[in-house]
Amino acid sequence: MVRLFPYRAVGGALLLVLGTLSACWKPEFSETERATIASLSLQSLPPLPADPTNRVADMPAAMALGATLFFDHRLSGNGEVACATCHKIDRQFQDDLPRAVAMGTNNRRTMPLAGVAWSPWFFWDGRRDSLWAQAITPLEDRVEHAGNRTAYARFMVEKFRDRYERIFGPLPPLDGLPKNASPLGTPAEQAAWVSMSPAQQEAVNTVFANIGKLIAAFERSLTLPETRFDRFAKALAAGAPPAPTDDLSAKERAGLKLFIGKGECIRCHNGPRFSDGHFHNTGVPPVAGLPEDLGRETGATKVAADPFNCLGKFRDGPDTACAELRFMVKDKPELRRAYKTPSLRGVAERPPYMHAGQIPTLEEVIDHDARAPASSDGHSELNPLTLSEREKKELVAFLKTLSQ
Repeated sequence: MVRLFPYRAVGGALLLVLGTLSACWKPEFSETERATIASLSLQSLPPLPADPTNRVADMPAAMALGATLFFDHRLSGNGEVACATCHKIDRQFQDDLPRAVAMGTNNRRTMPLAGVAWSPWFFWDGRRDSLWAQAITPLEDRVEHAGNRTAYARFMVEKFRDRYERIFGPLPPLDGLPKNASPLGTPAEQAAWVSMSPAQQEAVNTVFANIGKLIAAFERSLTLPETRFDRFAKALAAGAPPAPTDDLSAKERAGLKLFIGKGECIRCHNGPRFSDGHFHNTGVPPVAGLPEDLGRETGATKVAADPFNCLGKFRDGPDTACAELRFMVKDKPELRRAYKTPSLRGVAERPPYMHAGQIPTLEEVIDHDARAPASSDGHSELNPLTLSEREKKELVAFLKTLSQ
């Protein structure tokens, strides 16, 4: 006698078998793919690069004072804005906003700071060439800290003289300074700056540059946390099975294969920081109502003219450290509307995306990159891709493994 099983039991058993088979299916990786995956792991991150332009870059006392300054709201025109206002410690040192808001609203969004010391250029357009030159730039920006150079020098004398002098030596003479003066400030501040002697200007600039060097010493300590992807990649490189909590699902593995293969993401998002540190036009639309933003084309001009750049007098060490600045590309057409490749580490946790928050979700970023729209100005480097909806979801699933 043949016994007939109830349909519900048979269907349940079939679903269980199919679910088990699906869970067991995981795309395999070739030797070349395994090497590429290993290159993306934090295990491949080189040691923290030295900064010969900042002699206190790795001094614990400088790092400690830099941390104090990073969180100090008195480093602003109204006493209410600190570096930490936009670079929030619990949000990957960024702020989740489409465009940064401090004394005013910026034209671009805040970039996260973890791992920033491995970058050769700073800001979306690379308009600064050292971490310390980057750190002082917002201090005088009217929509960021909106302070002025002599006020900052006086602040260091009044509040941190002992700590400053233990790190840098005696402060330069700062007697008789105007209360508020800066070459980049209001018309009154600029007039006051011009009234100062060259010796006074150089003394103030020295203290101002050193403020940046202190903050940079702190920012160099902001390292990248290990993620589930890193633990998976480490096991894969060792030829050992990952711990169950570190393993990637079939969907996540498929997304990883797409990331390093068909999806072409790795062309720009490569290396353990998932960024090549360079500048690319990817056809991201401008934001209506904002001033024209030409990206690296303008940034290259600004960094070359910056008095605090690597070739300037406020750099520590020899100018042999200035190869990036000496040999940078300055005037090629591909610089127009090109922006620095952002790191993808922790990317799923910090929408919206692009330099001014133009794209709200990861799914829409992948749609944009697959469509490869023409740039509004200049030439987009993207090539159109045919990705199924399943493949797009797999890419998103993989990107989520780049968080803790």
